[in-house]
Amino acid sequence: MSDPIRTRHDGGVLEVVIDRPKANAIDLATSRAMGLIFRDFRDDPELRVAIVTGAGEKFFCAGWDLKAAASGDAVDGDYGVGGFGGLQELRDLNKPVICAVNGICCGGGLEIALSADLILAAEHVTFALPEIRSGTVADAASIKLPKRIPYHIAMDMLLTGRWLDVHEAHRWGFVNEILPANRLMERVWELARLLASGPPLVYAAIKEIVREAEGSTFQTAMNKITKRQFATVDRLYSSEDQLEGARAFAEKRNPIWKGQ
Repeated sequence: MSDPIRTRHDGGVLEVVIDRPKANAIDLATSRAMGLIFRDFRDDPELRVAIVTGAGEKFFCAGWDLKAAASGDAVDGDYGVGGFGGLQELRDLNKPVICAVNGICCGGGLEIALSADLILAAEHVTFALPEIRSGTVADAASIKLPKRIPYHIAMDMLLTGRWLDVHEAHRWGFVNEILPANRLMERVWELARLLASGPPLVYAAIKEIVREAEGSTFQTAMNKITKRQFATVDRLYSSEDQLEGARAFAEKRNPIWKGQ
């Protein structure tokens, strides 16, 4: 049996491929494996951007493996580091993550996509939260989706389980770009390489600020930035990269980011 999660890296980009035919569904063991992969990505200074996608063109990920659940995997079992799929509860993940949705994206698969910073999708992709039909709750999506798209659209998806095509998903704003299937990964890698060439300390500060500001007032978050109370902001403002950015601008050249 092949490895359910395949990885490769090129330069500072890590690609993570869910490969569990037929639907790329995730059981407890696969989730734990993904958690370790994303934890190592978070902690490796040489890796700057991650891509997560599915094998084939029919499914990105069908979410929770109901067959595994029927065989004994508990829905509230040990998903490992980072929770389901390794991403949605991973603490201090201060690097960009791109989701390349290459096929059906539903349930926990959509929750994984929502855990990424950018979502690019093939033009044949569809999305849904069908948990309502199996008598369970799309927990992470119930928290995240109403904050990402209009409340009434999010509730429609959660309460009815209806399917959205990629164009509607794009219209509501949770898909950044729609690509022909044969262009999806080319474009995703182009974007990943662009991000990998950027300033990692700035990315880290952006992600921490956005994450922490979600639960605070504007002024509270601003005060924490100006007083350097975010660890990533404090590190950035004391870094060589901060000086390098200013020097490169003054010298009219491209900066050389070292992440320190």
